[in-house]
Amino acid sequence: MSATDTPFAGLEPAAVWNHFATLCATPRASKNEAAIRAKVVAWAAARGLVHEVDDAGNLVVRAPATMGHEAAPTVVLQGHLDMVCQANTGHAHDFARDPITATVRDGWVVAEHTTLGADNGMGVSMILAALEDPTLVHGPLEALLTIDEETGMTGAHGLESTRLTGRLMLNLDTEDWGEFYLGCAGGLDVDVRAPHGAEALPEGWRAATVSVRGLRGGHSGCDIHEGRGNAIRLLVGVLRAVSSETGLRLVSLDGGTARNAIAREAFAVVAMSAEKLALLPSLAAREEAKLRAEYGAVDGAVTVIVGEGTATSVMAREAEARWMDALANAPYGVRRWSEKVPGVVETSNNLGVVKLTATEGYANLMVRSLVDAEFVKLGDEIVRHFAARGIAGETSGAYPGWAPNPSSQLLALCQSVYRAEHGHDAEVKVIHAGLECGIIGSKYPGMDTVSFGPTIRGAHAPGERVDVGSVGRCYALLRSILTRLA
Repeated sequence: MSATDTPFAGLEPAAVWNHFATLCATPRASKNEAAIRAKVVAWAAARGLVHEVDDAGNLVVRAPATMGHEAAPTVVLQGHLDMVCQANTGHAHDFARDPITATVRDGWVVAEHTTLGADNGMGVSMILAALEDPTLVHGPLEALLTIDEETGMTGAHGLESTRLTGRLMLNLDTEDWGEFYLGCAGGLDVDVRAPHGAEALPEGWRAATVSVRGLRGGHSGCDIHEGRGNAIRLLVGVLRAVSSETGLRLVSLDGGTARNAIAREAFAVVAMSAEKLALLPSLAAREEAKLRAEYGAVDGAVTVIVGEGTATSVMAREAEARWMDALANAPYGVRRWSEKVPGVVETSNNLGVVKLTATEGYANLMVRSLVDAEFVKLGDEIVRHFAARGIAGETSGAYPGWAPNPSSQLLALCQSVYRAEHGHDAEVKVIHAGLECGIIGSKYPGMDTVSFGPTIRGAHAPGERVDVGSVGRCYALLRSILTRLA
């Protein structure tokens, strides 16, 4: 697709935006990357680029060196094909079929009502642009485009240790221009679940819905320290606060849609006597006022909404009590700040998804840490927390952190190029988020890796946006680094 047919017309670098237009037009939810992978394969084949798909579903595309630079070291360019799929309530969007609708506003490309997929679509677009750039002088290139980064990093986990030949890697999956990243958190998932009985709806009782909405959400690693509201936790708090005055019983609770996103919305169906139901709107307004007072600086638009509901049964009283206590008191947010890397969260946990019905319950929590032993410890603590309340849990999907290497020769070269272009050094940082660098590095000992990218805001939430100017600067930097390495 040409960017001339999209809102990206006229944006530079045109080659990068052309590829991003293709990504926006092609649904690419995690675990459903086949369509976009097929388009990249066809693109590579049309240009005579060697390409292969491994058993995990990752795509490797190889570009030969510019003539005369065949002896330069092979450079791996790495990004992931999938995206987080989030949409605002009331906005009909089928992420399995519908293209992403984007607009350009005030120097940003933004998706108003869904995630944009700039994470990691911009990185992938820059990689593909570099592979086909006829004016770029470079050594041998290997593009590694992984699948399923956002829901388990199964692509990186499944990567074979013989697939790549390069030992220099540029990861293009970070979101602050002017910064080089040299390390990231590892993590794991905790899944808890339990069946339970249902009870008939008491005679004369009526159902209603109670929802918490209007929150910003965000990335469960990069934004966890900001104290943004988590809709699941806030809704549980609201229900517990009004239960003594209404005698409400829980029918269902559904909140969050992604393990690695701070829950923006949560919905409950509750039941109570008709007399008590009349009190619910005023009680909800009271709790909303409390939440706005508490979260006004970061989530001042939070709302508590009461609506009509239907029910024929409720959760068994004992099961409801166990789940509500477990969710209200589970570890959440920042557990510890790093002593080695000031200003960076070391260990945290996010409550990403909860689904309670009248007969069963499930929740997913995602733990991150810069110290592998610490995410294991916190994961085990969460399992014990739920087990003490009769809810079984298990950890899965553990992936290692990416340990910083301050003496990285690749970092020194990248810093030298950046300094020459901008007159000062880039900041060097460690990120409290999961990149695939640690997993890939564990399979390729000695891999020297640096990560950078354009400025992206609101990743993993509707309204995600990317700064247009930073895309041009980032691609120019990538070109200069590859030429210097050649």
